[in-house]
Amino acid sequence: MTFVLLAVAEVLAPAGSRAQWKTPWSYEGATGAEHWSDLDPEYAACNAGKEQSPIDIRDAEKAELPAIKFEYKSGPLKYLINNGHTIRVNYRDAAGKGSFLIAGGKRYRLTQFHFHRPSEEYIHGKPYDMVVHFMHEASDGKVAGVAVLLKAGSANATIRQIWDHMPKTQGQEEEIAGVEVDPAGLLPSDSAYYTYMGSLTAPPCTEGVTWFVLKTPVDISPQEIDEFAKLYPHDVRPLQPLNGRVVKESR
Repeated sequence: MTFVLLAVAEVLAPAGSRAQWKTPWSYEGATGAEHWSDLDPEYAACNAGKEQSPIDIRDAEKAELPAIKFEYKSGPLKYLINNGHTIRVNYRDAAGKGSFLIAGGKRYRLTQFHFHRPSEEYIHGKPYDMVVHFMHEASDGKVAGVAVLLKAGSANATIRQIWDHMPKTQGQEEEIAGVEVDPAGLLPSDSAYYTYMGSLTAPPCTEGVTWFVLKTPVDISPQEIDEFAKLYPHDVRPLQPLNGRVVKESR
């Protein structure tokens, strides 16, 4: 159990100058997704787990689900990183401070958000152009992920702020002086959602993550998609089997 908790912390916590993963991995080839569990014992869940993410959301069960609320705040772009797999914005807010997701009466603090192209989640058999994953952690260690689907359309001001400063090569976190980013700029106006129990979508693939996939996509311009694609044209994990899990859909 200890190594699992440490693995979650390693993925959720800001990395600073240290390596985010002690054992390298990739999306394709000899260290690709089908081999993740062979690379490190701490990655065992990646190929042996029964509640893995991402999934293709089909035939969701409509239910009376509680509304989710975002208490996101604008703040300095202090911990921007190209971690070798995506562009990520980390947060190091003290407990009780920062940005929060409120779900089912529980408060989850925003720890980081990052991007994938195309979306890792499929809706009725199809991916979106991109997705942004917001990762949160509650005081009891429970993890919640929010997936916001991104589709080609008009430009996004928040994306533009990040893209204007995103590191082109893998390295350490960077503080961008004079730039404030509001993560709420990446949220749709409607917070209707799908939800299911899943996992982190990268090693160590730790399970027990409550996922909220927002139903309404957010626009991003074709140019902004292309700019990310120059760095990461396909940073997605293959779809994982449901294994009997039920996906619920808010009314």
